[in-house]
Amino acid sequence: MWDLRYRVRRRVRGSATLESGAMLARMNAKGITPILNVSDIAASFAWFEKWGWRKCWDWGTPPTFGAVGSGECEIFLCHGAQGGRGKGANTTTFQVDEDETGDKGVWISVWVEDVDAVHKECVAAGLDVTFPPHDMPWKVREMHLRHPDGHVFRVSRGIGEEK
Repeated sequence: MWDLRYRVRRRVRGSATLESGAMLARMNAKGITPILNVSDIAASFAWFEKWGWRKCWDWGTPPTFGAVGSGECEIFLCHGAQGGRGKGANTTTFQVDEDETGDKGVWISVWVEDVDAVHKECVAAGLDVTFPPHDMPWKVREMHLRHPDGHVFRVSRGIGEEK
């Protein structure tokens, strides 16, 4: 059971004081790199390349870990480990009640300048677009793209942002 003596009692200049008197510094993250569990790392590199991402590096013989990148963003790929995966039987996301719960992979938001241009490229490349571009009530234009292992990418742009 959680010892309630260690609940955060108050905040002081970017840190928290615990009831024990210890100080916790506020974390200052410098970046986040998601790690996707993939069933076939070579096929995943090829899939990302169809989407316009580049292979950054791989590790192992044969490779079991690697990274893809686009702009300043990077995603790690791990063959058969570090998270869940699984493509559901659903053919859409956000179009039928509960269809966004069918896939067992990770959902990741990717922010771009032109959602419609990305959509056009994805369709031309034969990628699995599960939700075409829509203006959403939360002031974002987004589309969904599904990786063969069930990871879903919410490709988005804020509505009203300057191009």
